[in-house]
Formats: sequence, structure tokens, C-alpha cells
Amino acid sequence: MLFKKDKQDETERTLSIFERPFRKVLAILISTMMLAGLGMNEGFAISDEHTGLLTIFHIYSDGEYVGVLSDEKKLEQLKAEELQKAASEFENLPLTIATDLSVIPERVFTAEVDDEIVLEKLHDMLSVEAEAVSIIIDGEPAFYVNDMAAYDEVIRKLKLQSVTEKELNEFEARTKSSESIPALKDNETRIANILMSSEIQPVADKTAPNEVRTVEEAVVLLNKGTLEQKNYIVKSGDVLGTIAAAHDMTTAKLLELNPGLTVDTVLQLEDELNVTVIEPYVEVEVHYETRQKEVIPHKVRTEEDSSVYKGEKKVTQEGKDGEKDVTRLIRKRNGKTLGSSVIEEEILVEATDAVTVVGTKVMPSRGTGSFVWPTVGGYVSSQMGTRWGRTHQGIDIARPSARTIKAADNGVVTAAGWQGAYGNRIVITHNNGYETLYAHLSSIDVKVGQTVPQGTAIGIMGSTGRSTGVHLHFEVMKSGANINPMSVLR
Repeated sequence: MLFKKDKQDETERTLSIFERPFRKVLAILISTMMLAGLGMNEGFAISDEHTGLLTIFHIYSDGEYVGVLSDEKKLEQLKAEELQKAASEFENLPLTIATDLSVIPERVFTAEVDDEIVLEKLHDMLSVEAEAVSIIIDGEPAFYVNDMAAYDEVIRKLKLQSVTEKELNEFEARTKSSESIPALKDNETRIANILMSSEIQPVADKTAPNEVRTVEEAVVLLNKGTLEQKNYIVKSGDVLGTIAAAHDMTTAKLLELNPGLTVDTVLQLEDELNVTVIEPYVEVEVHYETRQKEVIPHKVRTEEDSSVYKGEKKVTQEGKDGEKDVTRLIRKRNGKTLGSSVIEEEILVEATDAVTVVGTKVMPSRGTGSFVWPTVGGYVSSQMGTRWGRTHQGIDIARPSARTIKAADNGVVTAAGWQGAYGNRIVITHNNGYETLYAHLSSIDVKVGQTVPQGTAIGIMGSTGRSTGVHLHFEVMKSGANINPMSVLR
């Protein structure tokens, strides 16, 4: 049988206790014992022609014994073949053997070895790994890329999804420069900072070659959290809402994942929808600083004046917008604005308020310019306009809850009595350019010259004159011309 390593250690300890003159005698004794144990079988190990000893190589993997080889070069050749095979599949990757192997040589007089069996075992055990850069996101390994150059390219491509190459180049040049950043010019916008939503760290590492991602794959992973798109085939009875809910997303998100699809789209059987739940590893947030001149809108103030009749108004001061110089910080994520804040602001021109004076003085004979509904409820049964071949100059109000007719505004009665097709009618002059007419009354309760405040009862609704039923015909004149009462009634 063969000497193991513990036998060699024991021999060395024995040698240490003998004096130098006895070492040669001891060596002869040990050689004789080895020859007796191993027998006189024919060996295939490497021989030393001077001593007659052979060198064999014991192979261990992670402390476990694999077998013995006659030549260490055969193991190195096997490793080279495995690396060459992997290199043909995974180009531009620095590859190494991942399997932990130990080789322990031993010198013997003779030994039986079977290289073919051991090499076959080693072939099954050997694995190849690539030297790569692990992308660590918030302390957790996410994926691998070739090297630091690939990592830098991934980060740059990710940023270029949110900014232009010109903007990125200018920003990088500013951040690398030792000179102070110049003040913003008028109407200038520039990048103040580019941030990642998560902490990204590249770390040199090793992994299986098929785990190393290309730059393009890495960018997709950072954006979506996955390289695989999951699709759903529409079945009978499916609607957008149920499909979205079944995949833990909103209908809006489902529509976002499927451009061209809308809430009104009619789904067809066998339609294929993208239902990939996107969970980005990282999102890019860009901070812009911008300097603009902005308008300060003028305010409008209303002031009451008791010396001016109610309903009258006049502008006593024209409004004028102001101007300010504003520097803002605008935050955007993936191209969408999150918000903005003012960094600096300087008033260049103060705004001037517009001031309008409105009258509050009430005079029973003078209208306010605001007209109340002239009946107690009711509805408009006929609008102003062409009717039955002629022009209807006002509106008809029918079916009130009570038949009392009221003055629509303050004024003086200038006509009260019968007038042809109007039947019993009343005209009130409001002394502000307006007149109102109330027709088809069954009775009149005011006289010409009488002052009537707004809301005063002036008569009872009827069906006198050319009328087809009980109703009020109501007209409004402004500067002598009829206008649509609905434009001034409240």
C-alpha cells in the first residue's frame, strides 16, 4: 500500500530525534519498509533514473480525495481544455477554474495508477468562473457585468435616458472642474445634480460566465427589474380590469405596458397582452436649476362707495403686472416633473393693483342693474326668438307656485293698463338705461308714476290679450332695444 501524508509527517518527526550520523541508516530502513508495503507491481508514475523512485500526484478537491495521477501536466492540460471550451462560448471574459484542487506529490518505488478514470472524474468536477464586476444595489448583489468599463457604460446609458448627451457632458465637465460654477444667465437652464434612487456600488467578484450581463441587458434590468417579458392570452369573459387585478396591477399600469390599448378597446380572444410587473432596481432623478423672468400678476381689488348708486361701478386704478427674476430648482424622475422650489427671487417691478369702485347707495326709483325672477317660481315655457312666424321679444313664464308678479328691479311705473295683444301690461323704467315689461296680467296693482322697489308686488298673472293660457310675458329693454331676459336674470 502507499504511504499517506501522516506517514511522512511521522517519519520527519522520527528523523528530528536522531543525530546526523544516523540519518543515512534510517533512510535505508524506511525505503525497505516502503518496498515491502507496496510490493513489486509495475508502475506508471514518473521515475527518477538516479534513485529508482517514482513521483505520483494525489489530487484533492475541497479536502476530499479524488485519486492519483501519474503526471501533473495531465491535470493542467485538462484545465486548459475546459478554459478553452468556455472561452469559445463566452468571449472577452477572463476565465479561471473555479474548482478548488490540491495536488500533493509523493515519491514511491512503484505504483499502479489509472489516469483515464481520474481525469474523467475531474472533468465532471471542474467548473469555470469569470472574473467580473458585481453590481451591488442597496447592499444586495443584483447582477454582474464584464468589468469597470462596462459598469461605467451602464451608468452612463441609464443617465442618458433622462438627459441629453450634451447636458451630461456639460454637467460632468463642471463637476470635474476645480473652478467655481458661474452664476446662471437669464433664461438659462442647466443640470444641478443627477441622483440614483438606490445606492449602486461595483465590486470585483467572480461568477459563472452565463451570469455576466451585457451592457444592454444590464440597462434593461435596472429599468425593469427583469429581462423576461410575461405575456397573457385573452380568454372568454376577460376585461382589462380583471386582467390587471389578476396580475397585481392597476388598469392604468396595464394600459401603460401595452401602447395602443385604451379603456375603450374591445379585447379579442387570443389577443396577447404584456403583463410584466416592472420593479426597477434604480430610477434616475435629475435636478435642474433655471433662471427666468416671471410675471407677477396684478391683483384686482373692489372698493365700495356709498356715494355711488348701487349697480354702478367704475375703475379708479388700472392694474399692471410686475416682474421678478426667479431661480428655481426643478426635480424630475425618469423625465417626469416631481416638483420645483424657489432658490432665489428678486422683484424687478412691483405689480399695481386694479381698483374698481362699486356703488352701494340704494334709490327706490333707480335700478341696481341686477334683476330678480319676476314670478313666484314657475318655468320658462317659451324662449325669446322666432315663434309662429314672428319674433317673440321676451320670455313666457308659466305654472308658478303663486300668481303674484314682482318688480324685477327698482324703478318707476311708466305704463300700466291695456295694450292690444299684451292685454293688461306694466312697464317699469329703472332710470339706468333698462326697462322691463310685464304682460297678460289678470289685474294691475300699481299706477303710473309710482316708485316700486325691487320685489314689490305689481299685479297678478293672467291670460289677457293674445294669450293661449295663464302665464307672464316678460321683456327687458336696454337703451331702447330688447335683450334676452335670461342674460340678466338671477
